[in-house]
Amino acid sequence: MPVATTHEVVPEVHHVTLDTIFHGIEHPTSTPDYPVHQYRGIKYASVPARFRPSKLFASYPPVTDATKYGPICPQMKNMKSFEEIMFGLTDDEIPNHPLLRQNEFECLNLNITCPGGLTSRSNLPVMVWVHGGGDRGSGSSWVYDGGHLVRKSMLIGKPIIMVTFNFRLGLFGFAAGPVIREDNKSVGEEGVGNFGLRDQRKLLEWLHHYIHEFGGDPNNITLFGESTGASDIICHLLSTLNESHPLFHRAIVQSAVLDYNLPDVPSAGWQLNRLMSTLRVTTLEQLRAVEADQLVQFGQTMRVVDDGVFLRPRWKDSFVPEDAHRRQHHLDSQRLLTPTKSRSSSARRKPHSSHSQSRSRPRPPRSGASISATLVHLPANLQPLIIGDCAGDSMLWSTPISYWTASSVTRRLKAVCQSLSKSSALLNAYDIVSSPYANDHEADLENYERILELVNDARVAWPIDCLAVNARRERGGRGVWRYVWDQDGPTKSVPHHAADLVYLFDNIPVMKKEVEDELFPEHFLFDDDEDAHMTEIAATTDSGEGGAVRSALVKRRSSSRSRGDVETFDASMVDLDTLDLHMEEIRSDSGVGVGDGWMSPVVDSYSYTRVRDAIQERWIAFANGETPWNEDKVWVFGPEGETGERSGWIFDGRRRRGLWREVLEPLGMSMVMKVGVELSRGPPLRG
Repeated sequence: MPVATTHEVVPEVHHVTLDTIFHGIEHPTSTPDYPVHQYRGIKYASVPARFRPSKLFASYPPVTDATKYGPICPQMKNMKSFEEIMFGLTDDEIPNHPLLRQNEFECLNLNITCPGGLTSRSNLPVMVWVHGGGDRGSGSSWVYDGGHLVRKSMLIGKPIIMVTFNFRLGLFGFAAGPVIREDNKSVGEEGVGNFGLRDQRKLLEWLHHYIHEFGGDPNNITLFGESTGASDIICHLLSTLNESHPLFHRAIVQSAVLDYNLPDVPSAGWQLNRLMSTLRVTTLEQLRAVEADQLVQFGQTMRVVDDGVFLRPRWKDSFVPEDAHRRQHHLDSQRLLTPTKSRSSSARRKPHSSHSQSRSRPRPPRSGASISATLVHLPANLQPLIIGDCAGDSMLWSTPISYWTASSVTRRLKAVCQSLSKSSALLNAYDIVSSPYANDHEADLENYERILELVNDARVAWPIDCLAVNARRERGGRGVWRYVWDQDGPTKSVPHHAADLVYLFDNIPVMKKEVEDELFPEHFLFDDDEDAHMTEIAATTDSGEGGAVRSALVKRRSSSRSRGDVETFDASMVDLDTLDLHMEEIRSDSGVGVGDGWMSPVVDSYSYTRVRDAIQERWIAFANGETPWNEDKVWVFGPEGETGERSGWIFDGRRRRGLWREVLEPLGMSMVMKVGVELSRGPPLRG
C-alpha cells in the first residue's frame, strides 16, 4: 500500500533581470496566515583583490541556492560578539546557529527576510540593517535575524522586507595609506580606504537594481544600525555620493559610537607601515600575500579614514554645537553689517535679505501644529532621521573605566586638555574628586560612576545630540525625530549599550534566563597592539556595576594589583567596540546573591512586551513613510516599561544637556572626543 507523502513548498523567486531562480527557506516564525520567507547568502559584490574597492555582482547560475548563510569577513574565531557579551548570555543560552565560514573574497553577501507570496509589483518598504561590532560581527548573526520584525510588520498591516548583509571589517575593510592610494589609482579608483563603507554602498546599488523582484521598493529604503553600524550610516549621510546620488531614503541611528577625529591618509599610512614592519613585509604585494588569519588581530584600530573623497567637504560642521553655530552666525552678521570704506550702502542691506533666506537658522514649527500621517518632503540627500542613544552606552567600556582613580583621571585630563582650567572644569562638572583618605573604596566607586557619565556624554550622547540639532537645522527645522532609551536590558539592571537590540529583534531568550550573580563577566582579555600589533597586550581585569557588586570589584582590583598578575594595560589605541573579549565563568567572591535587591530582575513580561512592541511599531511605521511621532516631542523607551511621546523638555531632564552647554561646548568636539576615547581605554596599568 503506498505511503502518502507531503512535499514542503520551497520558497523561490524567479528573478527575470538576473536570469536565475533563488531557492530560499520558510522561516521558523512563519505560519499559514503569516508566511515568512528568507533568502540567505546572496552575493551582491565581488572583491577583485585585497585593499581594492568591490565590484557589483550580477552573474548567477540558472538556480541559486539561497538556503544557507554565506561566508563572513575574516575575524578572530571562536569569539562571542559584543552583543552576546553585553547581554550576559552563557554558551548554553546562545541559540543554535550555523557556524559561519570566513572568506575575505566571498564575504559580500546579503540575507533577505520577507513576507511570503510577494511579486515584483508588491513594492514593500525595505529596511537594511547595518551591524556594529567594529572589527567583529556579521549581518548573518542570530541576534539580527529579521523573522520576528517582519512577522510583526505583517501583524500590524504594515509589511516590510528586511535585509542584513556582510561587509569587510578591520584591516580588510579600512586599511589605508599612500601606497594603497597609489595602487587604487593605478586601476582607476579614486580615494583610498573605507572599503567597508564602499561595500555598503555597493549593497545599496544591488538593492536599487534588483530588490523589486523580491517584492521590495528600491525607492523606499531605510537604513538602520547600532554602534559602529550607526556610525557608518552617519558616514553615508555625510558622504559626497549621498549629495549627488542618494540610494536610501531615511535612516535610524541607534547609539552611534562616532568617529570625529578621523586620521587622514598619511596618518593611516603611518599605522599601516608599523603593521608591515611587524609582519616583516616591505611591499603591498607582500602584505596581500599574508594569510587572512594572520591579519585579523591587526584590524582593531582601523576604521574610517578621511581620504578627501568619501566624505563631503566640511562634514565636521554637522557636529558643531548649536550655540557655536549661533555665535558664528552672529559674528558673520556683525561683520557684514559693520560699515567699511569699501562697502556700499546697498551691500550693507544684503545681510538682512540673506538672513531671511538662510537655512542655517530655520523658523521652528509652531507648537501644537498638526502633523501629517506621512513624512515631510525633503531633498533626496537630506533623508528623514530617527536618532537616539541608551542612557548606559558607556557600560561598553565599564571594565577599563573601573581602573581609573581620581588622581589618575586628573593627570590624564591635564595631559589631554593641555590646560589646568579646562581639566578642572571637567572634574568639577562631573564631581570627580580625590579622597583625603587612602584606599577609600567608596570614593573610588562614586568616581567610577562619574567617569562613566563623562565617557557616555563625550563619546555618545553629546555628539549624537549635536548631530541631531544640526541635521534638523539643515532640514529646515523638520525631519528629525529624537528618542531616549532608558529601559533596562532584561538580563542586566541597566539600559546598557545594545539593550535596545534585545527588544527590536526579539531574538534573545530573555524571559527564560536566570539572573546572573554578576552583571558583566568578571574577566576580560584585552588584546590590543600599540607596539607589536605592535606589542601583544593582555590584561585580566575584573568588572562590576553596582552596589555590593562594585565593592567586590574594588576588593578584587586591589588584590589583583598586589599579586602583580595584571600585565600592561596600555590601551592607547583601544576601543572596546573592537576588542576581543573572553568570558570566564568564575564564581563571584562578593557574596552577593540574587536576592540582594540590586540584582533582582526589573523587566517583567509585561514591560518587556510593551517596550518591544513600541520600538518595533515605531521603526516599522517610519519605514512605511509615516511620521513615527510628533517631531516636536521626544519618544521615551523606559524606564520600567514606560513608552510614548513626551515634551521636548524631558530630554533635558533625562540627559545632561545643560552641563554639555556649560562645560563640553567650550572645549569643542575634537577635545571632548579625545577625552572620551582616552578615558574609555582606561589607565596604563603596570603589574
